[in-house]
Amino acid sequence: MEDYLKAVYELERDEGAPVSTSAVADHLGVTPPTATSMLEKLADRGLLDREKYRGVELTAEGETVALEVLRHHRLLESYLAEHLDYDWDEVHEEADALEHHISEEFERRISAVLDDPATDPHGDPIPSADLERPAEDETTPLHECAVGDRVVVARVRDRREDELTYLADAGIEPGTELTIVEHAPIGMLTVEVGDHRQALPDTVASTIRVRPPETDDDPSPELTDA
Repeated sequence: MEDYLKAVYELERDEGAPVSTSAVADHLGVTPPTATSMLEKLADRGLLDREKYRGVELTAEGETVALEVLRHHRLLESYLAEHLDYDWDEVHEEADALEHHISEEFERRISAVLDDPATDPHGDPIPSADLERPAEDETTPLHECAVGDRVVVARVRDRREDELTYLADAGIEPGTELTIVEHAPIGMLTVEVGDHRQALPDTVASTIRVRPPETDDDPSPELTDA
């Protein structure tokens, strides 16, 4: 049930509400009838609002459960990466297995050891201890950027190990600065990463969300007469 609530939360964030049954099924790798059955149960428990043929939305109670699971998941990913030398393409599956079983005390201690991180290794925001919904970040899918745009990687979708491995080999991770060089008509995007260029399939580029680079907006000190 927690996996379904987490999936609905993530799909609401990325695609908006209501979330269709087929989208939930695709996200979790289950059949639509299986997803329908579970979503009906969650609606009966007051964790989802469900309207037939339109989709589902989290209730306040359902969102609280989803945020708690996400907090566990993303703290675990951070701990695995920072203290157990896991690569970022390995942490998702491990965190999925552990997220339902840790105590609140264990969660508190992990957070303290990590100095209360704001994001996980993939750039996703970690919900706060009081389980408030993280502020919506102003990011754009990489494949929607124009040629010549200079951007910084903010988040990378964490569900496909092969895509994460591909990006790691290319030197692309949260915080990496990119310049869009070319949109090829064959579904490839070329970016400049440091001193080299990297071609990315649109399917991979669509998993990356970017933001404008930070700039120094402080005005230069004015010169005055002595």
